[in-house]
Amino acid sequence: MTFDFAGFPTAALAAVPRVDLGGWPTPLHAAPRLGEALGLPNLLLKRDDVHPLGAGGNKLRKLEYHLGAAKDADTVITFGALQTNHGRQTAAACARLGLRCELVLTAKVPRDGDAYERGGNIPLDKLFGAHVHVCADGEETGRTYDRLVAEAAQDGRKVATIPVGGSNDLGALGYVRATHELATQLAERGIDRARLVVPHASGGTAAGVALAAGLLGGLDVDIACVSHPLDEARENLRELTSGAAKLLGVEPPSLDHVRMSDSTLGPGYGIPTDAVWSALRLFGSREGVVLDPVYSGKVAAALVEWAGDGRFAADEHVVFLHTGGMPGLYGYAPEFAAAVGG
Repeated sequence: MTFDFAGFPTAALAAVPRVDLGGWPTPLHAAPRLGEALGLPNLLLKRDDVHPLGAGGNKLRKLEYHLGAAKDADTVITFGALQTNHGRQTAAACARLGLRCELVLTAKVPRDGDAYERGGNIPLDKLFGAHVHVCADGEETGRTYDRLVAEAAQDGRKVATIPVGGSNDLGALGYVRATHELATQLAERGIDRARLVVPHASGGTAAGVALAAGLLGGLDVDIACVSHPLDEARENLRELTSGAAKLLGVEPPSLDHVRMSDSTLGPGYGIPTDAVWSALRLFGSREGVVLDPVYSGKVAAALVEWAGDGRFAADEHVVFLHTGGMPGLYGYAPEFAAAVGG
């Protein structure tokens, strides 16, 4: 038995407007030395971090659909935390397409210091030509957004607004398409069943994977919460999965093939733990792969924990989805240096 490609809504997905940002498919790499350390001899890495545009990352897949829907817009406004990977990738996509990019960033994470406030993703946002607006809280974020919309109207510009992380029903289609891509790569290797390890933050990535995995069959999904507690993440996943299914004209799957955990969330979003830094060192020293301490690092910590707890069968094919985020690592430069003995 193999994946149900025939039953997958290929035509419905292809009918949704999309801007092709290139770089697909991203590589699927075996990770034998990391797998040996974890007792997972069939461990694979899906490398969405190595897309050639804007230092890569998972948000580009969502942006293809958001920018496809933007049509005649010449200005894009989006939101995020100060070190948002989504903002950096939006800025890069706008640079590629010749669009004005307005990033409205909020100081959501309890951190300060020059590295976090001026380093990491922020200089890349500016390198890609984005207008960066740093806000103290949600109220200032709202005022800034209203001002930018009014200024665009006064100038005769048409605005497209993209939600945090690109995560809504439309954005989730990026990872419906990505999971089909991954299943094709697995089938080409003669693999007809696998377990996927993915993050949940704003939810679009996890929802797209969960929906496509349910439609294709043969894929189980383990989701690590990196931003919200488990109850909030579960509700968000159900809503986005159902919404994306509706866009494709299919029934949402039961999600019986999905397991979620917030065991490596730690104190909250953007706050790395010792287990996260340990996972970064493990991936780096075993495979030469760089993670970030906000998203991929927390999922890696979950992978290490789950492997140690015997969650995976020894002969199981486990695929770790690398969602990128390396530039954000340098926003944590002092802790990063300490973690590697600097």
